[in-house]
Amino acid sequence: MKKPDVTGDERDAGPGSEGAASRPDPAETAVGAGGLPLELSEGAVKRLEEELAEVRDRYVRLAAEYDNFRKRIAKERVELGDRAQAALVIKLLEVLDDLDRVERGSTLNENDVVQQALVLIERKLRKELEAAGLERLDPVGAPFDPSVHEAVSVVPAHDGAQDHTVSATFQAGYRFKGSLIRPARVQVFSNEGHV
Repeated sequence: MKKPDVTGDERDAGPGSEGAASRPDPAETAVGAGGLPLELSEGAVKRLEEELAEVRDRYVRLAAEYDNFRKRIAKERVELGDRAQAALVIKLLEVLDDLDRVERGSTLNENDVVQQALVLIERKLRKELEAAGLERLDPVGAPFDPSVHEAVSVVPAHDGAQDHTVSATFQAGYRFKGSLIRPARVQVFSNEGHV
């Protein structure tokens, strides 16, 4: 029987081996089925734990950033709605002032249907605006507060207790949802002649 011809490289590898050059060194990473690298178990576990901790940290940070973004957008949406409502209310203040003048300027006559209708309309409009967050400021008798009142005139006080208090309101002020949208224009008692 004749032996098959074998090249020099195949002779060095010996029977059943793929060659000394392709044999993995136990200290190096081996390649398993499907071409995925296999590592020593202790090193692999430590490396994977570090990667998992890093991925968890990124996930927690991303979730927190998204939650903050969601809350900020919701808050901005509410603020934008409030600003739009306040802008509408500011435009309606002149109408409320006109209705106040109509009510103050004439005596209520039961036979005057137009006047009665205007009073009812004014009450209904004011009720709806108050339900939406409008607050009327009529500070007669209250201490003068320059952050919410605008002094347009000063009168001498009759006694010391009246000093720096509001004697009359020329134009009512308004707050909308806690924010001042128009100061009350008032007359102030003052012994010094100025506020």
